[in-house]
Amino acid sequence: MVKLLLSWDIKPNLEQEYFEFVVRDWVPNMTRLGIQPVDAWYTIYGECPQILTAGTAADAGTMHRILASDHWLRPRQKLCEYVDHPHP
Repeated sequence: MVKLLLSWDIKPNLEQEYFEFVVRDWVPNMTRLGIQPVDAWYTIYGECPQILTAGTAADAGTMHRILASDHWLRPRQKLCEYVDHPHP
């Protein structure tokens, strides 16, 4: 099993739209692609990313294939409409 960690900040004044996107699109897409969401943290204080989330895949090869696919890039680009400083 391999874990993917992602972090970002929600763009100002887009919190509601962001959370709707995550529930309706982001999490279902991750699951369909083969990444099982396992963790999500929301930081309310401090100098660090506002959101840190994690998902697992069966192995490194599977994760690499997912992250190189257009099926990953499309939702990732859509996510960037709602967030700043996405990593990775």
